[in-house]
Amino acid sequence: MAEQKTKPTEQSVEAFLGKVPSEQTRDDCRVIMKMMEKVTGAPPKMWGPSIVGFGKYHYKYESGHEGYSCLAGFSPRKTAITVYFMLPESERESLLKKLGKYKVSTACIYIKKLADIDVKVLQQVVDRSVKYVKSTYGEA
Repeated sequence: MAEQKTKPTEQSVEAFLGKVPSEQTRDDCRVIMKMMEKVTGAPPKMWGPSIVGFGKYHYKYESGHEGYSCLAGFSPRKTAITVYFMLPESERESLLKKLGKYKVSTACIYIKKLADIDVKVLQQVVDRSVKYVKSTYGEA
């Protein structure tokens, strides 16, 4: 089985965020970081070279693929801040429709800046995502 590429590292979260070119994005990431730390009760840790993650869980798919991932995480990308989440379909739409201006994929919310969204709703999304992941996979 291939080795997992995205895993915890010893890289400094503050040093990583300090290299983000946009001051606004750095400030927004620090707000998200404090919120995720509060929700998870875990300190921020770098996962791979570009994801700030909190806590961890072990997953194993029916295919046999397994590994670890962070309970909550985000990454400041060039075009948007990516917030990783996992929600059941029954909760996904009702929460996201209250979020504000964003784009979404299966497991990512793309936010240009925090001023575009309701941060309290983002905290609810992260909180529900963490609870869903824990109830589905447990914690590591």
